[in-house]
Amino acid sequence: MMGPRISVYVIAFNEIDKIEAALNSVQWADELVVIDSHSTDGTTALAQKLGARVEHVVFEGYGRLRNAAIKHCMHEWIFSLDADERCTPEVAEEIKQIVSGGDESHDYYFVPRRNFFLGRWIRHSGWYPNFRQPQLFKRDAMVYDELPVHEGFVPISKKPAGFLRSAIWQFPFKDVGELLRKADRYSTLGALKLEGKRISVWTAFAHGVWAFVKHYIFKRGFLDGGPGLVIAVANFEGTFYRYLKAMRGSSNG
Repeated sequence: MMGPRISVYVIAFNEIDKIEAALNSVQWADELVVIDSHSTDGTTALAQKLGARVEHVVFEGYGRLRNAAIKHCMHEWIFSLDADERCTPEVAEEIKQIVSGGDESHDYYFVPRRNFFLGRWIRHSGWYPNFRQPQLFKRDAMVYDELPVHEGFVPISKKPAGFLRSAIWQFPFKDVGELLRKADRYSTLGALKLEGKRISVWTAFAHGVWAFVKHYIFKRGFLDGGPGLVIAVANFEGTFYRYLKAMRGSSNG
């Protein structure tokens, strides 16, 4: 008798440089689904060549995109992987043991992430273990909220969350240019979450300074050397510009 099967979904938009490594790391799964927001760089064709089923979904925020991904997955268990992430063999083995082992303690699991940036593995700065939403879950155990960026999740299962021991790898930025482009995009999406708030330039600056201090001091980014400083500065800029962009809808703008 066949045990529970696993779907893996990957969200992508113009990820031709990353999608191959991501999909190759999850070839052990029973189903590969790429949720593509109409890429124009060949991502779709490459994903199909690697055995994935591609579903095109118009981007209306990451929360809605991930909920659409769940609907397109066929199997009981779902593993979520971003295009800049790699599932390690240790994580793959741990997932298989969870799914086939019959342990009913948890219906959804957080997965630690280890980030590689500017030539080194980041050990602090809020980037390790860097949990995001649960990445392994039963399809009816949770949904995502519909925030446009930095979306959370809404548990449906009453069971507590589980945590994997092994970490996946993330390669979030191939260079500083990509870091700046993503910061600009994320600050635009994040500004939507601030609609209705009274904001001034000084409000934006204060929040930016706090973001720098939090990552560089309290999250010990200084122990990550130069990359830790870059991460802290990027958090300052992303936060500062997010609040400035939100001023367009603010009565103080």
